[in-house]
Amino acid sequence: MSIEQPDLFGQPELPEQYKEKSGEEERPLYLPFIPGVKAEDAYLELKTLEELEQQARNCQRCRLREGCQQVVFGEGKGNTRLMLVGEGPGMEEDRQGRPFVGRAGQLLDKILQAAELPRPEVFIANVVKCRPPGNRLPNPDEVKECRNYLEAQIRFIKPEILVCLGSLASQAVIDPRARITAIRGKWFGRQGIKIMATFHPAALLRNESYKRPTWEDFKQIRDEYYKRD
Repeated sequence: MSIEQPDLFGQPELPEQYKEKSGEEERPLYLPFIPGVKAEDAYLELKTLEELEQQARNCQRCRLREGCQQVVFGEGKGNTRLMLVGEGPGMEEDRQGRPFVGRAGQLLDKILQAAELPRPEVFIANVVKCRPPGNRLPNPDEVKECRNYLEAQIRFIKPEILVCLGSLASQAVIDPRARITAIRGKWFGRQGIKIMATFHPAALLRNESYKRPTWEDFKQIRDEYYKRD
């Protein structure tokens, strides 16, 4: 959990299991970024993003792997300032093995282009790496298993800005009780990373009234991305 902003509703003490005592001093060990992830499940033994991807491609930890064609690990620069996190792969993503390449992905490309945020310059991933049957939302037990990969991705990539696309990503990354309509467009801070939630591009295809607020959110993201201290 976060030190600056662990969730939307409280500021808990650093858990004892994340403290190492040395005489009179205590120093934190690895502190997971995503709420609910345990340090021992965050693939700390892996040293590179490539090793993590291979681990994910061989994963059989939940039922989703049995029903999908490919593991959609994510794509983009491994040392980018900006990371986007969606929910899970759809049919076209499962076919191509790439995130956000279907109708929602094409809309996301247009948003990124309009905001002058080149897609090759960002890293795009999902909370779960395998397509849920019928494009349904991932179940809680599936999210619980797969968010460990997302935790490790964030650790390797070290983005300065992380954007949650949709309710499920926001609840997985920001707070399980988060409501996208209440928190979108607001900045949160955690472990030196600025986080914002906005609507998933698929929601814009269903409800055009979401397009304007999503564009306002991406203008904020653009301004933060290009801001120079």
